[in-house]
Amino acid sequence: MPELSAGDDAPAPVSSSLIDQLVREGARKMLAAALQAEVDAYINAFAGERDEVGRRLVVRNGSHTPREILTAAGAIEVKAPRVNDKRIDEATGERMRFSSAILPAWARKTPRLAEVLPLLYLHGLSSGDFVPALGQFLGSTAGLSASVITRLTETWKAEQRAFADRDLSGVDYVYLWADGIHVNIRLEEHKLCLLVMIGVRADGRKELVALSDGYRESAESWADLLRDAKRRGMRAPVLAVGDGALGFWSALGEVFPQARAQRCWFHKISNVLGALPKSAHPAAKKAMAEIWNAEDKDHAERAVEDFRAVYGAKYPKAVAKVVDDLDELLAFYDYPAEHWVHLRTTNPIESTFATVRHRTKVTKGPGSRAAGLAMAFKLIESAQKRWRAVNAPHLVALVRAGATFINGKLVERPEESPAIEDPSIAA
Repeated sequence: MPELSAGDDAPAPVSSSLIDQLVREGARKMLAAALQAEVDAYINAFAGERDEVGRRLVVRNGSHTPREILTAAGAIEVKAPRVNDKRIDEATGERMRFSSAILPAWARKTPRLAEVLPLLYLHGLSSGDFVPALGQFLGSTAGLSASVITRLTETWKAEQRAFADRDLSGVDYVYLWADGIHVNIRLEEHKLCLLVMIGVRADGRKELVALSDGYRESAESWADLLRDAKRRGMRAPVLAVGDGALGFWSALGEVFPQARAQRCWFHKISNVLGALPKSAHPAAKKAMAEIWNAEDKDHAERAVEDFRAVYGAKYPKAVAKVVDDLDELLAFYDYPAEHWVHLRTTNPIESTFATVRHRTKVTKGPGSRAAGLAMAFKLIESAQKRWRAVNAPHLVALVRAGATFINGKLVERPEESPAIEDPSIAA
């Protein structure tokens, strides 16, 4: 088909501002329709309830005063329908009241926008900068001010403190990832070191376990965090994954000595390449991929010998970084093959903080350590909603029960757990 020229009947270009208006108008209409449907359903549910003269006790009663709601589509005006509910709660003696689940009375912005605020704050945007920045993006500054942002940050700090004190006795984390994330602090000389632990529950779901302000990833900071988690009821993980440079390992040996260690290949590759000339990087990365991506442990060990043969004479320090940690680097082969992709690296933490790692290099960061900790907590809380369970989640319970896996395959079920079934190996 020939391309359209200026003289053809091509549609006229539509300005971006007009598109924004159309999107906002569409969002307003959809929200209005949803609110109306919610009210209609509520009224119909109690249509049979009437007073002594036969009048309905639950009826429409006009609309609330219009208010502006900040959404991902921009600022839209909403006029929510009002309900007159004359029913009496027998337990309290008070009038019943309709409350919208779609648009609570206090809501002035959607949850999606609330997720953006801590991310921007953590990236270095001060509370006074939110109004002009979001005003340009949303087309309105209604509902946002420096004082509103300050109150939000105080709320986030309280939520982070409550999270840090919660009971862990009812949750079983079978796998654990640990890493330290450094964030610049605008008003302080030293960076904030976030100690992050993410776990895999027995049902296969990933979840933030702990988040703390440490001191340069020291063993004592990690030990304090692990001891506190144990005090609150946390069980020892079966396998922990982390960077070999962390003080985490000595702390883990002290607090949970029964947990096995898996060194992160993402960090290990970076460390090995740091001991090699740049000209050797492409071939060395390929050679290391033959190790961590081998089909089984025997092939991985042979790939290690090949790596030693090629680089051992010229670059013994690079080879030692692999050979000296070999047991910890290949530990994942003793677990379900479906889980290997999750256990070889600390990617769940790396991917969550990738943007923060990049942005904090060029911004001044949050204004205090407490604010930085709270913002990181809100960032992870938001990201956690989109985390996927590990592959073959039903196998996680088998790992906790002590089942034996060789080269990723189940070879022996735990005698004490005969009820656990794995449908994938029924044959």
